Amino acid sequence: MEAVQIPAPTQYKTLTQAQVDSFWTNGYLPIGKILNDEEIELLRQQYDHEFARARAGETSFRNLSINNTDDLEAKNKAEKQMLQIMQMCERNIHFRKLIYNDRILDVIEDLLGPNIQLFHDQALYKPAFHGGAVYWHQDNAYWRCTPPNLVSCWLTLDDVTLENGAMQFIPGTHFKAVEHDRAKTTNTLLDSGDQVGDAQPVVVDLPAGGIAIHHCQTLHQTAPNTTDRQRRAFAIHYMVPGTRSLRTGDYLAVSFSRPMLRMRV
Repeated sequence: MEAVQIPAPTQYKTLTQAQVDSFWTNGYLPIGKILNDEEIELLRQQYDHEFARARAGETSFRNLSINNTDDLEAKNKAEKQMLQIMQMCERNIHFRKLIYNDRILDVIEDLLGPNIQLFHDQALYKPAFHGGAVYWHQDNAYWRCTPPNLVSCWLTLDDVTLENGAMQFIPGTHFKAVEHDRAKTTNTLLDSGDQVGDAQPVVVDLPAGGIAIHHCQTLHQTAPNTTDRQRRAFAIHYMVPGTRSLRTGDYLAVSFSRPMLRMRV
């Protein structure tokens, strides 16, 4: 695996030098609220609409808390539910617009530079009372991309705390890839929890419309949602052009699924 490559200092669009340094030192960066209330409410309505369609069997989704299955009843009635819709930007025009949001892209440009390509997006929904956990992992253990410099924007449409599934990070873990095993409870998730040891995670509480940025090798997890509040999150994963798949060796070409979001010629 190639080493993390830290971009050279430049003129930043929105972040301070201290924030950029913090990201590359710790592997994550809380930003706080970036969407206004009107934007949040519109996206909530569209998010709920897409999950209602999926749970009715009109479109696809996965329940990451159980073994991968096409059985709609099994996914909908499972005791634990960590629900995932991939590529919302291909289903819904409002989420398509969101991946081009300039306020978010300014943050990403300050970290990756001016040429930004979408890797993919995903909606991650924890219903109230029985939202399932996501275990300690590095994203690139799933993705297997090189160079391992992808950056994610994790956006929440609800206020999030530890109790309903806020992001937890272990600072500094992005400098090295670690081994992952399949989770004991479900074959859809990885779990590197046995390598966390005595490290103290940082819980990032966020208001609705808030974002946190993290590196693709930063260890992170989210706890079960045992509260009476749902947790609607949306993750956008960015890369620089020229990123390759370690599985195939192929470059991840520009396409409708992986568009260029910003480019400086």
